[in-house]
Amino acid sequence: MIDLRTLAPGDEAALEAFLVQHADSSMFLRSNVRAAGLADRGRPYEATYVAAFEQDRIVAVAAHCWNGLVLVQAPVHAEAVARAAVERSGRAKRLGVSGPYGQVARAREALGLPEHGAARDARETLFALDLSALRVPDSLASGGVLCRRSEPADVDRLARWRAAYSVELFGWSPGPALDASSREQVARQHEDGDAYVLVAGERPVSCTFFNARLPDIVQVGGVWTPPELRGRGYARAAVAGSLLAARDGGAARAILFTGAENRAAIAAYASLGFTPVGDYGLFLLAGA
Repeated sequence: MIDLRTLAPGDEAALEAFLVQHADSSMFLRSNVRAAGLADRGRPYEATYVAAFEQDRIVAVAAHCWNGLVLVQAPVHAEAVARAAVERSGRAKRLGVSGPYGQVARAREALGLPEHGAARDARETLFALDLSALRVPDSLASGGVLCRRSEPADVDRLARWRAAYSVELFGWSPGPALDASSREQVARQHEDGDAYVLVAGERPVSCTFFNARLPDIVQVGGVWTPPELRGRGYARAAVAGSLLAARDGGAARAILFTGAENRAAIAAYASLGFTPVGDYGLFLLAGA
């Protein structure tokens, strides 16, 4: 019998002791717990967490999040913890599954999520960078472009860019629902200080975000440059600028993941010093 327990306030230390052993692939889980704790009232960053225990030690965990995403860090019992988290959350909404690739595949199958018609079902490469080894692009180092945290006046533009990003990368349908969810997400990241804008002259030309953040590690996501402005090194300068800010704030490591088909992004990240450290799975339902 597997000992499955729903985690509650007071279990944070036990969960962190497990997750820190898999730090690079647990950024969403660790960041969400730090931001919102283990109670689940359906608020942003909250989730229902179910862990498998062996001899009173956590050996696997899954979280059914407020937005419908199931996060897994489950070297064993991935199927059981994923099913239990969804069942116990009482949350009907399903968005997809995220975590180490093999675990995502097992959890997706256990949850009965349809493989056909998914917006994304990818084995992505997980990259890491020691921020002391960050290579800063000349354009940023020379002051030719400037990377800054987002300002209130940027939010509408960044929301439009986020919607375009979701259409291009995930095939989600454009329209009012996507516009609203994009604005909600961007506004939250802006308020959290996790949104960055690259400016050339006075014109915003690219953006990047931290989609998970800890005092010592940040995770990069949502990097976007409008198609007409691509090929000029703006995305890598935006990412580098955000990482310089993170390093100044005490972070020592950065994580990101991207698909093998995104060769331009991989080349940009490699130029900054990122190196592969593993595989990551991202399964998203169409129309989410």
